[in-house]
Amino acid sequence: MSHLVEAMAFVGATPWHGLGNPLSPQQPESVWLAEAGMNWTIEQSDVLFNVAADGMHIRPYSDAKVLYRSDTLAPLSVVSPRYKVVQPHEVLHFYNDLVHAGGFELETAGVLKGGRKLWALARTGQETLLKGGDRVKAYLLLATSCDGTLCTTAQFTSVRVVCNNTLQMAVGERSGAVKVPHSTVFDPQAVKESLGLGLSAWDSFIDNLKQLSRRPVSPEEMRQYFSDVLAEPLPEDEDSQTTSRAMQQLTALYSGAGMGALLNSSRGTAWGLLNAVTEYVDHRRRARSQDYRLDSAWFGQGAQLKDQALQRALALLD
Repeated sequence: MSHLVEAMAFVGATPWHGLGNPLSPQQPESVWLAEAGMNWTIEQSDVLFNVAADGMHIRPYSDAKVLYRSDTLAPLSVVSPRYKVVQPHEVLHFYNDLVHAGGFELETAGVLKGGRKLWALARTGQETLLKGGDRVKAYLLLATSCDGTLCTTAQFTSVRVVCNNTLQMAVGERSGAVKVPHSTVFDPQAVKESLGLGLSAWDSFIDNLKQLSRRPVSPEEMRQYFSDVLAEPLPEDEDSQTTSRAMQQLTALYSGAGMGALLNSSRGTAWGLLNAVTEYVDHRRRARSQDYRLDSAWFGQGAQLKDQALQRALALLD
């Protein structure tokens, strides 16, 4: 089976997806570039097309350009001439001053889909403890693409240590994320200045999580919550055997099968509901492989499902 993750490096414990090359802490950018498979550049060339079967009539197409890798010459995508590329080394370099002066620590970086997506993840140093020793840490994720599938995105993400569940920070209208479309030039300093608001919202985000950990949930609320998140109607008979596999898995995770599900913060609470969904997406949901799961959990349908689960959980606080 083909893999989405071409290369990846990490510091500390092996990531939940089990992929990557281990590094010792505080490695220079050059080591990260090599071990994360990011020591190449994105180049561009003209688009040519053949207008005759004999291949003798090659014409240029000025309204598009081909992006390709400098190391393998493998094509990455065909984009508009106005498409602004973010190079692999720019993704890692984004964190340099944050690591040296801001207490951040780079923990993982890598390449997805043959170079079409690139990311790096750093621990911010912010963390909190919920009831029962349930530790949650804050991270900063920077990701970009060169195929138009993802804006260059910097976002704050929480990680629940007991199970490595990931969740994008969100407080009201503030998502803790800055997105730069590829029609504009990526300005790292401007992004960091905008992200300052997201980091200051950490306390508000954690306050929401603490409230979720104190919000008791009835069996009826549990069933309605999972039904809403999955957009799956509840059966008329709660003992019905027609519930989906996803609904069954979420119910089991919440009821004790999930990692950390029996901690005081989660057992019978709205925080437990949310963590059942995040564990389902990050660890249990059917996927072609762990790297496909990673792509979905951070950037795709899995990320959307987790965001919806967070919003539904916060609605229980009203």
